[in-house]
Amino acid sequence: MTTAHNQTAEVTLGISNTLAHPTCESYVVFRGEATLPVWFRTFLYFLAVAYCFIGLSAITGRFFRSMENVVKQTRKVVEIDPYTKTETVRYEKVWNYTIADISLLAFGTSFPQISLATIDTIRNIGNLYAGGLGPGTLVGSAAFDLFPIHAVCVVVPKAGELKKISDLGVWLVELFWSFWAYIWLYIILEVWTPNVITLWEAALTVLQYGLLLLHAYAQDKRWQYVSLPLEKAERPDEWVPPEVDPIKDNRKFDEYLMMPEDESTGIVDIFSVHSASGTGHVYQNVFDSDVARSCEQGSKDITSEDMHLLSIWKQQFFDALMSDSSGPKNSENKYLHYARIWWQSLLAPWRFLFAVVPPYQIAHGWVAFISSLIFISGIAYIVTKLSDVISCVTGINAYVIAFTVLASGTSWPDLVASKIAAERQLTADSAIANITCSNSVNIYVGIGVPWLIDTLYNFIAYRKPLQIQNANGLSFSLLVFFATSFACIVVLVFRRLILGAELGGPRFWAWVTCAYFMLLWVIFVVVSSLKVSGII
Repeated sequence: MTTAHNQTAEVTLGISNTLAHPTCESYVVFRGEATLPVWFRTFLYFLAVAYCFIGLSAITGRFFRSMENVVKQTRKVVEIDPYTKTETVRYEKVWNYTIADISLLAFGTSFPQISLATIDTIRNIGNLYAGGLGPGTLVGSAAFDLFPIHAVCVVVPKAGELKKISDLGVWLVELFWSFWAYIWLYIILEVWTPNVITLWEAALTVLQYGLLLLHAYAQDKRWQYVSLPLEKAERPDEWVPPEVDPIKDNRKFDEYLMMPEDESTGIVDIFSVHSASGTGHVYQNVFDSDVARSCEQGSKDITSEDMHLLSIWKQQFFDALMSDSSGPKNSENKYLHYARIWWQSLLAPWRFLFAVVPPYQIAHGWVAFISSLIFISGIAYIVTKLSDVISCVTGINAYVIAFTVLASGTSWPDLVASKIAAERQLTADSAIANITCSNSVNIYVGIGVPWLIDTLYNFIAYRKPLQIQNANGLSFSLLVFFATSFACIVVLVFRRLILGAELGGPRFWAWVTCAYFMLLWVIFVVVSSLKVSGII
């Protein structure tokens, strides 16, 4: 009871101080920001955060394509028959799909949250209290991953199309480690060492990510004694569409944010779904078709592989600078056409910046993969700075900002990647694995690594454990998450038993499921916010 009163007093004190001293001395670009009205500064900062989130969603398209190229990498294996001495040449995948889902896909899409938490820790290193920005964002991100992302993925397949998990055993292992991650977090916050994190607790948290990888691989390979005796349906070798002309495909793919074009309006939207007729997606270029044709004709004269890759890289910058200045196409309303042009103009700075990322055809996609993570980390740093100023200007508890605004925004790459996987891949494995595994990565790596850095420093410098700010609010959010996540998984199980798949199905039931998942997310956000604010 005393703790709750103290938290309420802290929140009240923060708000009263803001009202009494409306000028927050913190700033982002220049000191003159402090002289602007509070409401205007708040509006500008939230606008800047939203624009950063647009950038995160844009870079995720390149990240996902580079990840696909990494996973598709093969190696040549020569086998010699010991009796006939006959050589047999075959090509096998370098990456195991299960390990790729947990490491490349889940880690990459969770990198904004991981970067934000690590940056927050490094900024405050040396303090006996750990900041709440990182943990709050990561717990809120888990809720966003589980509810809104499932809600989007369930309606993405074509009308009537069913996409199910091919390997239930691996999914159950991933689901177990996902739930155990949050149980473990509650134990170390409330049971073993309340409100304190020790060095060995932080080290064990990080270690469990390795155990997750090992257990999932063992289940995929059906190791005796450590795997579930469930039948395994093999995932197709070609789980993404075949490659087409790289330059043409690079433009069509450009950012994946120029998403499927609705046949009736021409409007593009990241949340667009397949039409009821099941005609699928139509990808459009954002520049004039005559220019596109001339570029494609020019690419045919390129014979050197290196020159070809340089041409693709140059084309990325060319595409970023071009815009569709032609009139409305077909029966497109002119206002919708102008809205599309406005959206393309809004994206243009991000698209030009991300054109620096090398083409995904280089080094099997590894260069583009790493470059994308660097850009994601940079955007996460800017968002961290903006969050500090927003909390200072408005007086809103930083933890509330973390698990609402920051969690939703930094989880945008998760949403984009899962949506793309649900569209492009033949099964639901990667789309759903990205959700469950991202939640595990959020705890084992996103919280574990920053806490390990902090506890190690405190142990060496002060010989004291790490104190956790607002630990009670974090623990309460975990309890709410457990309850709502159970309600989410139950519906997925029912869909599997009744419809035969987790994603897709009859359009009516897909949208009903979508609305149900979004309701669970609203419940989590509202209840957790009320607790942190001291209202309940």
